[in-house]
Order: sequence, then structure tokens, then C-alpha cells
Amino acid sequence: MRDLAARLRGLPPSLGPVRLIGVDGHAGSGKSTFAGHLATALGGAPVLHLDDVASHEQLFEWTDRLTDQVIRPFARGESAFYAPYDWRARGFGAPRPLPAAPVVLLEGVGAGRRALRPYLALLLWMELAREESWTRGRLRDGTEQREFWKGWVEAEQAHFTADPSRPHADLLVLQTPKGYEVLPGPGSTRGPDQSVTQSDESSALW
Repeated sequence: MRDLAARLRGLPPSLGPVRLIGVDGHAGSGKSTFAGHLATALGGAPVLHLDDVASHEQLFEWTDRLTDQVIRPFARGESAFYAPYDWRARGFGAPRPLPAAPVVLLEGVGAGRRALRPYLALLLWMELAREESWTRGRLRDGTEQREFWKGWVEAEQAHFTADPSRPHADLLVLQTPKGYEVLPGPGSTRGPDQSVTQSDESSALW
């Protein structure tokens, strides 16, 4: 994990002074946990969870809100403020600051969407099959979220069919019994959406 953190710090800024790192994958694939570990290895890097940006009415139609609240301020070299969504109260709360730190993690389903890739220094994909991810997510959220999951699965499938992230991932993150292993992703070769060329060797990081 320290090796990955050092690698991210060494990337050129991608959005104003910020190296914005996307952590994408299916719901339940372990994105939040991994992002938490990586943020710690980065010395407390800010993490923006896309669950705080989405809402019941806009599970994936949140690009404009993220752009207004985060992307544009970072591009100007300013700290951002975002209003987190309360999934129980069904409303947005008071704005929270998101500093324009050297590395900021953007974690959630859709973090690697087409509209955001130009602003990412690197895109990581949690490599876990969707059915296994969804099973883990359902177990995590319990029976009270059963109806929500029915709608979520359909929405996630539609999103990734229209705007897939994995083909553009620079790195694939696999959870193992010993921690995590990071491998080159499908997008690791330099292309129109990538600014970093990765090694062909795998790297066990934590």
C-alpha cells in the first residue's frame, strides 16, 4: 500500500493542484474499505464517497452536481464544498469542505465515467465479479434495503452498459486473503483517456 501511495504522489496533478484518483467497481466490491486504507497510506488523503453525491432520484445522474461542487473549484485551485445526501432522510445536508489536497480519492460506482476521466490522474477498478459484489452488498445492507437493491442492480447494469469504467482502468485491485494485489488494467497502455503507462508486472502491495 505504501508503494501505491508513493506512486500516486509522484503523478502529475490532473485537476488544478489535485491528483484526483478514481476508485470504481460494482456495488459491494470493497471500494470504500480499500479507499480508506489507501487514504491512510497517503497520510490522511481526503476521500469523496459518491454515495454522498448521488440520491434516490439520481442514482447516476449526478455529474453536473459533482462538477459544480468539486471539479470546478479544484480546477481553480480552491477547496471544494459538497452537500452530502442523507439516504434515510432523503435530502441533502449542510455543505462539507473537501480540501484541494495533493491527492484526493473519488470513490464509488461511476467514479471512472466518461465525463470524469479527463480529470483523473489514475483510475483503479475493484476486480470482483458483479454477482459476487452484489451478494456482498446485500448482506452488508440487510433486509431493510432489499427493495432498494432491486432498483440499484438494474440501474447499475444500465450505467455500465452505456458508460463502462473497467476498460479504462489503469490498475485492477484484487482483494486476497493477505490483503490486496494490484495489477495493470485494460487502460494501462497510453491512450486518449490515460496519461500514465503502467508496468506489465503485478505488484502485491498490502
